[in-house]
Amino acid sequence: MRGWSLATNVAIVAFACLLVGCEEKAPPTAEARPVRTVVVGQRPAGEPVVLTGQVRARTEINLAFRLSGHMIDRTVRVGDQVTPGQVIAHLDDQIQKNTVLQTEALLSAARAQLVEARNTFARQNGLLSKGFASNAQFDQAQQALDSAEAQVKSAEAQVKSAEEQLSYTILTADTAGTVITTGAEAGEVVAAGQPVVQIASDGGRDAVFAVSGQIIRALPEKPAFTVALTEDTAIGTSGHIREIAPQADPVTRTYTVKVALDNPPEAMQLGSTVSGTTLLDAPAGMEVPSSAIVWGDGASKAVWVVDTQALTVSLRNVEVARYEPSSVILSGGLQPGETIVTAGVQSLHPGQAVRLLGGAS
Repeated sequence: MRGWSLATNVAIVAFACLLVGCEEKAPPTAEARPVRTVVVGQRPAGEPVVLTGQVRARTEINLAFRLSGHMIDRTVRVGDQVTPGQVIAHLDDQIQKNTVLQTEALLSAARAQLVEARNTFARQNGLLSKGFASNAQFDQAQQALDSAEAQVKSAEAQVKSAEEQLSYTILTADTAGTVITTGAEAGEVVAAGQPVVQIASDGGRDAVFAVSGQIIRALPEKPAFTVALTEDTAIGTSGHIREIAPQADPVTRTYTVKVALDNPPEAMQLGSTVSGTTLLDAPAGMEVPSSAIVWGDGASKAVWVVDTQALTVSLRNVEVARYEPSSVILSGGLQPGETIVTAGVQSLHPGQAVRLLGGAS
């Protein structure tokens, strides 16, 4: 019994060693690589875009004096309503008044000389007809009369010019509106053309937006806008583009777009923050994160498509319609509902097993 037991034990040990040897020679199982994914969705044509801007007057006017001088008062403040012809500010007008008095005196003297020249001409004309005056004397009287008449006209023009200069010392509003900014205070010496106040004229309002060049290029020919207050989206109106700046802002590199508001409600006060929504002239496509795009065959772009049953990946070429700041619009190569890799794309190979970590960040 002891001999049989020893042989049995030896056989058991040998069989166990054989099993251990077989396990050590088995090839290791490939580890699944963790990746982030996203499910591809179809985006319809006419992509909506939302812009943020503010309400401004359609016409903003800078009022300024036509001449330099000492501003003695300003009768309006920011927020005041003004009417056409309303006085806005005054300059010290003493110099202009003195100029008017001086030119009026010169005009009086010129008119007196004209009266004397007319009387002399009349006498010489009578004497010439009777033969008591020469033609030279008559011609001299004619010249004096013509000169006196010219001097009167010159003096009258000088008086008119002086009176206009005097009127320029009073700044008046050209249109009805609201004072939105002031540029000078009473007591300052202002230069000709220096803005004293800025008036937002009544009669029309715009929603003004700063728009990127990419969106500008994607706008249809006549886009329709829906504009609403950001603080209360129930207050809104429709609008249409009235003006697009031909040149981008040198700092922000955006274009100023003015949307004329159709019948804006009273709650849309000047300076209110608004949101403008419109549809871009964009074809239908599939939007994927930029991080999902890799190089495929040749110069083609591709994405890693996940087989959600086998949890493996394959490389597939795609057609790119356009690039956006953080995504890419595809026109072909994928079907809605397919799952693609968005993070970890550079370390994959066809047929590799993956472990899904969740949606794209």
